[in-house]
Amino acid sequence: MSRIVIRGGLVVTAAEEVHADVLVEGGRVAALASHDSDPARGWTASADRVIDATGKYVIPGGVDVHTHMELPFGGTHASDTFETGTRAAAWGGTTTIVDFAVQSVGESLRAGLDGWHAKADAQCAIDYGFHMILSDVNEDTLKEMDILVEEGVTSFKLFMAYPGVFYSDDGRILRAMQRGADNGGLIMMHAENGIAIDVLVEQALAAGRTDPRYHGEVRHALLEAEATHRAIRLAQVAGSPLYVVHVSAQQAVEQIALARDEGLNVFGETCPQYLFLSTDNLAEPDFEGAKYVCSTPLRPKEHQAVLWRALRTNDLQVVSTDHCPFCFVGQKELGRGDFSKIPNGLPGVENRMDLLHQAVVDGQISRRRWIEIACATPARMFGLYPRKGTIAPGADADIVIYDPGAEQVVSAATHHMNVDYSAYEGKRLRGKARTVMSRGTVVVDQDRYLGRAGHGRYQTRETCQYLV
Repeated sequence: MSRIVIRGGLVVTAAEEVHADVLVEGGRVAALASHDSDPARGWTASADRVIDATGKYVIPGGVDVHTHMELPFGGTHASDTFETGTRAAAWGGTTTIVDFAVQSVGESLRAGLDGWHAKADAQCAIDYGFHMILSDVNEDTLKEMDILVEEGVTSFKLFMAYPGVFYSDDGRILRAMQRGADNGGLIMMHAENGIAIDVLVEQALAAGRTDPRYHGEVRHALLEAEATHRAIRLAQVAGSPLYVVHVSAQQAVEQIALARDEGLNVFGETCPQYLFLSTDNLAEPDFEGAKYVCSTPLRPKEHQAVLWRALRTNDLQVVSTDHCPFCFVGQKELGRGDFSKIPNGLPGVENRMDLLHQAVVDGQISRRRWIEIACATPARMFGLYPRKGTIAPGADADIVIYDPGAEQVVSAATHHMNVDYSAYEGKRLRGKARTVMSRGTVVVDQDRYLGRAGHGRYQTRETCQYLV
């Protein structure tokens, strides 16, 4: 059994900050002790490896609970495979992802889940789990929800958007929520009024408004807010918790905050793109705005302050990436002359931890809140805590030695995601993962990748641990 000691660093978790050495044995955290204590000196003397973290943070590996590796969309598919996407995640200090298995209309949940296992098995560099996209709600699939929860797939995503593809009407949503209330499965909601949006898309194209910036205009913030309100009330009727994904608009945040003030189990995530990008990017000339087409769409800059405030007040609990990359050349270009044909999605699984650390540097959030929204709460929300999301005895040794003073410039020329552009090209950030451990195995060390496809293990999950 290997013994690794991480010595001299500041251990930062959601609960505390403490100067301590960390002992890792057999892929798990065995103990923590103050730097100069007798136990710590003993560990160092008998260790197989000592990692010097002096002047650095020792933080839990990031937990990104919203990714889409290899997702088919609009006649193409996301450009990151499970191998390339999880490798990029490791470079950025993320050590666990939860991706979305897709049930197609007419097939069983089991068939969809099996298909995603086939994509991911023996390919992932870090640990991974699955949510289940529920595209076809019927008596058979409702029964399957019970079975999947028992097997550790404990969250189900439904869509109020994308009619004809993923869309569910209110009746189907209510039935799924009722089932989740009974079996403990957490309902995740893409909250946009897709029926109304399709009307606005048709009208915009008929009027010759075809540029990428119109993607943001037709997906109006009020239609996100309306769908968020409707999802909340359906969940209230069903007695079901609700997790609203990729919240982007002030008006949607207000609906979530109101529900939480009422004591409802309603939760929300946002993503780095909504915190750092805006409709100014969608409006970039020469079709460059296509790089920033995602749904929900980017909003005007004034929405950013509302999102940051909601993260500080815990009206939003999680920052995930919704990582769904499509190359500009050959993929985003499918929508030249028709913004509705631009594949929806942005790359970001490698950048999340660093972007959020920049928010610490800029005073938007504290160090502990950084770890809370990027590691601990995602793990608690989706049944992985305390195995993931913290540094404590018994936890998996998913640990990042993070250099808060390192400077970097984000660029497609240096990132590791399998996509030909960066959504944050040229952005200067302070902070960088120096050493990344997954279950006690060093997968990134001082700008060297030491990981391998197949190291990552599939994670079964408990039900939501974050209910009030």
